[in-house]
Amino acid sequence: MSYIIYFIITIGILVFVHEFGHFIAAKLMKMRVDVFSIGFGKRLFGWNRIKGFTFGDLPKDFDGEGNTDYRLCLLPLGGYVKIAGMVDESMDTNFAESEPQPYEFRSKSTPAKLFVITAGVLMNLLLAFLIFAGINYFNPKQVIKSTEIGYVAEGTPAETAGFQAKDKIISINGDEVSNWEEMNTKLFIDNIGNDLNVKVLRNNEVKELNIPNKVFTAGASNNSALLVPADVQTIVDSVLKDSPANKAGIIKGDVLLAMDQKPILGRTAATEILAQNKNNEIPVTILRNNDTLMLSLIPSSEGKLGAIIGDVFKGEVELRQLGLFESMYNGFTDIGKYTALTFSMIGHVIGGNVEFSSAFGGPVKIAQFAAKSADTGFFAFIYFLGMLSLSLAILNILPFPVLDGGHFVIILIEGIMKREIPLKIKVAIQNTGFAILLLFMLFIIYNDIIHL
Repeated sequence: MSYIIYFIITIGILVFVHEFGHFIAAKLMKMRVDVFSIGFGKRLFGWNRIKGFTFGDLPKDFDGEGNTDYRLCLLPLGGYVKIAGMVDESMDTNFAESEPQPYEFRSKSTPAKLFVITAGVLMNLLLAFLIFAGINYFNPKQVIKSTEIGYVAEGTPAETAGFQAKDKIISINGDEVSNWEEMNTKLFIDNIGNDLNVKVLRNNEVKELNIPNKVFTAGASNNSALLVPADVQTIVDSVLKDSPANKAGIIKGDVLLAMDQKPILGRTAATEILAQNKNNEIPVTILRNNDTLMLSLIPSSEGKLGAIIGDVFKGEVELRQLGLFESMYNGFTDIGKYTALTFSMIGHVIGGNVEFSSAFGGPVKIAQFAAKSADTGFFAFIYFLGMLSLSLAILNILPFPVLDGGHFVIILIEGIMKREIPLKIKVAIQNTGFAILLLFMLFIIYNDIIHL
């Protein structure tokens, strides 16, 4: 249920922002907007100035006379703004039977059309920028001044790569690293799709790990490749009523030291132990107000604790508070960095260096990551929203029929030719593009499900 709720919230925000861009740009260019829709397909309910608030479809003979119908439709996988005189997702071509009107899309100049069609992408970019800049400004960056690994989960890509607990990472592909964030960036972002040469200090000896690119990209979709730093404590943030944690006597603020006589070296380690002991009574060692306590815990049938737990680094940490202009600059650079990373990822997928499931995700994966980021905290969820908004902008500007980029190319061609492409051809292009996009979406959903 939490997946569904966070999916609706996430998609609702992104689609509204995108379509509002088209809507406000059309209004500024004096175009008539007939429909502002969140979702596709059957109209569930909506509001307009003529009919007021209504359920179901509007009458077929309804003439809004330029009064926009704001509606929510059945399929929550996008949205659209229906602008008079434009071939769009609604496939309405009735306007072709009459002469172009001053308020119609087709009667406007090429620059005005291009502005309206790119406004959704611009709004998504603006949202991403505001989120990245806001996080940089309001959330001081915590830099862990260590590259020592505290825990490596069994069977994960990190273990396959050869990492061990207590390894101190010195350099990655020849670049020295001095803090945890820098190390993660070099491992999982800057060198994605590339083979890795990692030097680690192990038992006072320098060891080299040569890691094929597919070791980490295979686990990137579920974060199983990520490492846990040394000097981490796993702390209970909140406990659900009548949960296994509540029945065991665990309370907010407790530090989890051990479960089933195994040390807890991070949230991942605790989750693994719980999953291995479904419905089995296990001893739990906790630290509470400097006192060490022994409790008995019976994880749920799903291997859950029934509490929100998080990792807190207890070693040397530097808090970097950025000023307003520096935060704005970082917001711009973040957009540039992640845009380059996105196209690099696409290139690696085409080249076969990165698995499709690790690079692309649909509704199921979005719902999973939205719920997980929300559980982690407000800033994590907002950051995920910013990344998704940027991804939506990049996707929509691609020159593919149905997408904004496809419309952009058609408008540009018409502007150069100084005449419209025949309506039948535009409708055929839209139908073909929509069919291909639908098949691609079905494939992504299928891919999400088989990789759950």
